[in-house]
Amino acid sequence: MKLRLPPSLGRGFSVFWTGQTVSMVGDQVTVFVVPTLMIFALHASALQVGIVSMAQYLGIPLLGPVAGVLVDRWDKRWTMLACDLIRLVAVLVIPLAYWQGWLSTPLLFACVAVTSGATIFFNVGYLVAVPAVVPEQDHLVRAYSRLEGSSSVASVAGPSIAAGLYGVLGVAALVVDAASYLVSALCFRSMRPWGERTVVPGSVRERLTLGFRLNWADPVLRRVVIAAVTLNSGGPIFVTVLPILGYRGLHLSVATYGAAMSVAAVGALIGAVVAPKVSERLGLGRTFAWALLLHCLVGLGVFAAPALPAGAVIAVTMGCYGFFMSFINVCSAPTRQARMSAENQGVMHAAYRTLTWGVIPLAALVGGVAVTLLTGSLGILDAARAVMAGGTLLAALSFVSAVRIQPLLDAATRVSAQQADAEAELADSAS
Repeated sequence: MKLRLPPSLGRGFSVFWTGQTVSMVGDQVTVFVVPTLMIFALHASALQVGIVSMAQYLGIPLLGPVAGVLVDRWDKRWTMLACDLIRLVAVLVIPLAYWQGWLSTPLLFACVAVTSGATIFFNVGYLVAVPAVVPEQDHLVRAYSRLEGSSSVASVAGPSIAAGLYGVLGVAALVVDAASYLVSALCFRSMRPWGERTVVPGSVRERLTLGFRLNWADPVLRRVVIAAVTLNSGGPIFVTVLPILGYRGLHLSVATYGAAMSVAAVGALIGAVVAPKVSERLGLGRTFAWALLLHCLVGLGVFAAPALPAGAVIAVTMGCYGFFMSFINVCSAPTRQARMSAENQGVMHAAYRTLTWGVIPLAALVGGVAVTLLTGSLGILDAARAVMAGGTLLAALSFVSAVRIQPLLDAATRVSAQQADAEAELADSAS
């Protein structure tokens, strides 16, 4: 039997996909190295880890609304290229400061915040880029599945690579992430022009208002927003506290923690492969809703440690956690894009990011503060476990809003079919 390769989505998408895959691997290095560096080199407290974690998302409520308006008016390809170069410089500052003896929590906060700000503009362009470089709109789910697969592969390889690089190079491991941004920028430079400036009526304020209004007025988008806000109110608490639990509560080594996170990411990779098939069978909305609930509940499995081997528990638990996260990511973007015209994609995505990711900085800070406050009475292990459990259960409430999305999508499909039938009948009678 001859093996059939999946059809190509075009050169533009292939180049874009290559650049993002390399960049995603580099991102995983920084995501792993920064908290590890803080805990082992700077001897940072849980509060300090939470503060720097907050910086990763702080720009979202500050820059998110205006990012969509500006990216709509700028050349998207060149905007994303510039964002890559800004992030390259911000990441390189960290090892340079460390070697010069200047590295501190405030400087790390600043570097992470600048990287976050550039990422906000990049991500708005990213969501506009995919439909712009994919030749057929009905291939969008497949395109997002491939990108999610790359993200999952990066998650599989990234922590082990990061742990190995950190063991050999220390803070110089961050140079790998800086180099990945350069590769991504070169890929954008080699692509044919796409996503030029969009000429749209209205002032910046009017476009900002429109973005929020579009997300709230549409019943499907509104439920997606509420679900995502709820998820991001609790999920970042879990993720922020996880390295504190692993390193200080369970006394894992950097190598063991890195290996566990790499094994865990296999689940996310499998999820990216399976999600399109499951969503075709169950529907995007139904798959999205159940993935939200299961993604949160499986996180509770991490509390089987230290009764069971900690490394294995984190690997298996986070593998299931990532498996369902891939479903969420694969289903969310196509669901939202199908509800919006091309000229309003930028402001819609920017407003969505602002609303749904704007709560993440506060959630990350709450995680660090809560562990700090509870450690005195409970100890670091039980304090981390209690805070992670609270965040997980809060995030699980996202299912309540999402469960009604599929009936709304089904109703919209029926209306479209009825309109198409009516137009066909009208055309037949006219002929």
